Amino acid sequence: MGDMTNSDFYSKNQRNESSHGGEFGCTMEELRSLMELRGTEAVVKIKETYGDTEAICRRLKTSPVEGLPGTAPDLEKRKQIFGQNFIPPKKPKTFLQLVWEALQDVTLIILEIAAIISLGLSFYHPPGESNEGCATAQGGAEDEGEAEAGWIEGAAILLSVICVVLVTAFNDWSKEKQFRGLQSRIEQEQKFTVVRAGQVVQIPVAEIVVGDIAQVKYGDLLPADGLFIQGNDLKIDESSLTGESDQVRKSVDKDPMLLSGTHVMEGSGRMVVTAVGVNSQTGIIFTLLGAGGEEEEKKDKKGKMQDGNVDASQSKAKQQDGAAAMEMQPLKSAEGGDADDKKKANMHKKEKSVLQGKLTKLAVQIGKAGLVMSAITVIILVLYFTVDTFVVNKKPWLPECTPVYVQYFVKFFIIGVTVLVVAVPEGLPLAVTISLAYSVKKMMKDNNLVRHLDACETMGNATAICSDKTGTLTTNRMTVVQAYVGDVHYKEIPDPSSINAKTMELLVNAIAINSAYTTKILPPEKEGALPRQVGNKTECGLLGFVLDLKQDYEPVRSQMPEEKLYKVYTFNSVRKSMSTVIKLPDESFRMYSKGASEIVLKKCCKILNGAGDPRVFRPRDRDEMVKKVIEPMACDGLRTICVAYRDFPSSPEPDWDNENDILNDLTCICVVGIEDPVRPEVPEAIRKCQRAGITVRMVTGDNINTARAIAIKCGIIHPGEDFLCLEGKEFNRRIRNEKGEIEQERIDKIWPKLRVLARSSPTDKHTLVKGIIDSTHTEQRQVVAVTGDGTNDGPALKKADVGFAMGIAGTDVAKEASDIILTDDNFSSIVKAVMWGRNVYDSISKFLQFQLTVNVVAVIVAFTGACITQDSPLKAVQMLWVNLIMDTFASLALATEPPTETLLLRKPYGRNKPLISRTMMKNILGHAVYQLTLIFTLLFVGEKMFQIDSGRNAPLHSPPSEHYTIIFNTFVMMQLFNEINARKIHGERNVFDGIFRNPIFCTIVLGTFAIQIVIVQFGGKPFSCSPLQLDQWMWCIFIGLGELVWGQVIATIPTSRLKFLKEAGRLTQKEEIPEEELNEDVEEIDHAERELRRGQILWFRGLNRIQTQIEVVNTFKSGASFQGALRRQSSVTSQSQDVANLSSPSRVSLSNPGADAIPRAIPQGRGSPAPFVLIKPVSEIPQIGSFFPLPSTCTQKKLMSQNLTLG
Repeated sequence: MGDMTNSDFYSKNQRNESSHGGEFGCTMEELRSLMELRGTEAVVKIKETYGDTEAICRRLKTSPVEGLPGTAPDLEKRKQIFGQNFIPPKKPKTFLQLVWEALQDVTLIILEIAAIISLGLSFYHPPGESNEGCATAQGGAEDEGEAEAGWIEGAAILLSVICVVLVTAFNDWSKEKQFRGLQSRIEQEQKFTVVRAGQVVQIPVAEIVVGDIAQVKYGDLLPADGLFIQGNDLKIDESSLTGESDQVRKSVDKDPMLLSGTHVMEGSGRMVVTAVGVNSQTGIIFTLLGAGGEEEEKKDKKGKMQDGNVDASQSKAKQQDGAAAMEMQPLKSAEGGDADDKKKANMHKKEKSVLQGKLTKLAVQIGKAGLVMSAITVIILVLYFTVDTFVVNKKPWLPECTPVYVQYFVKFFIIGVTVLVVAVPEGLPLAVTISLAYSVKKMMKDNNLVRHLDACETMGNATAICSDKTGTLTTNRMTVVQAYVGDVHYKEIPDPSSINAKTMELLVNAIAINSAYTTKILPPEKEGALPRQVGNKTECGLLGFVLDLKQDYEPVRSQMPEEKLYKVYTFNSVRKSMSTVIKLPDESFRMYSKGASEIVLKKCCKILNGAGDPRVFRPRDRDEMVKKVIEPMACDGLRTICVAYRDFPSSPEPDWDNENDILNDLTCICVVGIEDPVRPEVPEAIRKCQRAGITVRMVTGDNINTARAIAIKCGIIHPGEDFLCLEGKEFNRRIRNEKGEIEQERIDKIWPKLRVLARSSPTDKHTLVKGIIDSTHTEQRQVVAVTGDGTNDGPALKKADVGFAMGIAGTDVAKEASDIILTDDNFSSIVKAVMWGRNVYDSISKFLQFQLTVNVVAVIVAFTGACITQDSPLKAVQMLWVNLIMDTFASLALATEPPTETLLLRKPYGRNKPLISRTMMKNILGHAVYQLTLIFTLLFVGEKMFQIDSGRNAPLHSPPSEHYTIIFNTFVMMQLFNEINARKIHGERNVFDGIFRNPIFCTIVLGTFAIQIVIVQFGGKPFSCSPLQLDQWMWCIFIGLGELVWGQVIATIPTSRLKFLKEAGRLTQKEEIPEEELNEDVEEIDHAERELRRGQILWFRGLNRIQTQIEVVNTFKSGASFQGALRRQSSVTSQSQDVANLSSPSRVSLSNPGADAIPRAIPQGRGSPAPFVLIKPVSEIPQIGSFFPLPSTCTQKKLMSQNLTLG
């Protein structure tokens, strides 16, 4: 089925349909064309052709109330005639396409070119070699072994490239496969509520057939097209299909068309399904997309051409900095085509992740260094040769010798290329890919389902988390624990006999009828477990309250089925209440209402007394009730809900659309306090976050006292701290100017201290996230993670650096907008994500520390060897064994270190912290010094130490010497032991700490050692090795072990003393220029220079890029949701601003608006984000209430005692 293309699928359905058309009263074609109409057109068409929606139901042989009979043959027949609710996925990329994509990596392109040149030259034997008169520079002629094995070098480079490409492609392929599996799993888990044979059942979306009666409610993503039969206040967001952001109100007589892929924003109702799968509106669009793919590709090619031209002119403009321009052209041309795709795929992609930016920068720095070294090597060799031949030996330049000279120069060029190849760390792209792929796989076990790869690593740099309260910090099992009924405040569930019968009846009816009928309390699955709550959790709490009062809500609902409800005002974030109108037997109306207590009580003018009779309820009484009942409940962290009702006369019938008049003059039945207990593991998780330098903020729709109480229980705020708890209204008042526009400076005054935002709307959440991200108030840009579950959280999830959606409670819309899905809805899983993110960063740093030591040593050895002895002590093939195997294996070994809790003891690195810190630089150079000293010692006096023949000026055709084999072996041993040193990057002493928790590492170290023995003892001519005796082996291993001792020596040198060490791979927010330069000569920094810096950031986009990101986006595009993985706001602008702000950072200290004296601000170190720690004497504890007067009941004593119990 999956392989069938859309068109086959479509034509097959057509054929079936034509033969069976007569069985139902309408064909698939008719229904499809009907669904393409909108609004009044559709209503007219239904009237003309069918009569009404009931008639369509009859033709489709279904009942609006009972639904389909649900028998297997009937369902099968419907699937055959009208198709299945399944859209065949787009073909995945083939393995070869992925290989081709992996080949686009710039580092690999440089290597490929070098390999092809060296291969070509090894087979090129120019004439004139026999000419005796031509010069032979000393040691210049290759020994014959090398000449024969000349091709090995090129072949080995190509082999290494093939290795990297295959690993990368395989990674991408398995990832694509995983994501497809994941997608289909998500699709299978996606269930939808339909009515079959009078029973409400949940079935997988793919099982829905034409004629099904589906129940739709707030937060649903509609799985098929249908006609609205009955419902209340249904509003749909059709932006995914029409692009119009306004919500569309659906009604049977004005606009009954419900389309697949659209989101229910409000209300509930029933629809009859009329089109599924490829015949639904979304399906039709997908079919078109399938055809549109090829055209896109053609456009792409054109785009590449134009891209190239633009770039050539740009790099001309930048010719001032030769090396950089050289780097730019190849890099850009390799990336050109891709930039195009990226534009398409990531219209709103957030800026490059921190790690990518730093790696790109580092790769460029290394590339330049390697280029310089190889250029110097070539120049020295050429000069040495010409001076030696033409000046010292006074040889004339003979025409017949020209080819020979050319061959010499070519050989020098190859040596230069070898040096360059050794300098480029080709293991880097691999290390990044392995590390990310490994983390993503492991994070699945920690309940983090990563949808966008780079989110995992961005999470390690998070500085702020804005979390929902309900369900994330709390368990989302609502239970009523206090109630105020009949003028009495019960601290626990009242005894049913103590409540008046009239009040009880009203209460049960108000709760049973005025809540979604999809909300139920089911018996527990296991003995002794808690009853299962299905549907809206707050309503579950209220229904549980009815059951606790020994009453039953089912009979009430069966007496008043959903179809009989006269009018429903559903809950939304503006109303904060829900009301249902029913017609009483005497033709009059009664409306039941429930909602946030402070909002509903404002609309009450009566309240039921102990006898069950209404008495007057004045504003004065209300204030007293707030003080005596609601605030004490809120201080215990309870959510307060008020239940009320109102009676209307039968005539004149009220104007139901005039909401303000209808939702007024209510009679309060009761106020209940619902507890949603804090998850037991949350306080500890929040403590970990705070220790790790991450600020946790709570953004909730609850009232401020409840929110503050829960925040204290969780440890988000501690009594005595200087923090802000604001309500949405107050927050908006403070951040907007007179014109009502949001001002960044105003947000900057608030967010550093804001900890709780209560009664907030979704837009407030988005505003806060955007405000924190855009803030330039701190030296580092804040990296913000946001959790969300509701449809309305979409914008905030998209805006955040990392969006977490709830896997259980989350709506489809929220999941669609997120980067990571928390499969257990638990805040402590976010802490795991932080740990993994930091681990990725550290793994790559470890790998770099090891890799660069190898590179520095190999480059210097090759360079000096070539210049002094005209022949490198490490042969090309040996170099490649060191380079390739060390790279690939080391990246595997170091990139799979499991994370430890210690990662959470440090602050986030932030954007300005260089990838290679001073400590790492000290380690790299320190170990390089040790290795070089020993290698050169062995090279020049090794033969005396071991009493063996010197390998230095060996005659031609001689077999490989023991001398050079010892050097090679020692070199590899030192690398092996240095790999253990590389496990720690912060200067820790115990490098063996936790080594056995990583079996991969141990296997690789031992495996490399074994292969090395084989190479030395049996490698022979290809590896230029001669077998060694046991004592020589012992010496090699002994020198290698010296690395560990030397590592301890290096650790004792304090890094702070080594001021001269440079850091590398630094991403600055402002491309910084030393201040002296700025002051002396501002004019010198001309425009081109700035452009060039900017160019470097923007153009070296992809050096290390992980192509999978586009893969992932595409996979999601072709998955269940048509919107595709919604991407982020582009921030190229912010990148260019980064470069434009060439100012030096300054620190400001904030004063607290509530205090007269300015509290002293402790400036933080440069590397850490600079929150201002405000020191306050404990005596100023009342400061908590500086912005919100604390309610009288929540006395400071209570806060203090809670603080003590929290520890």
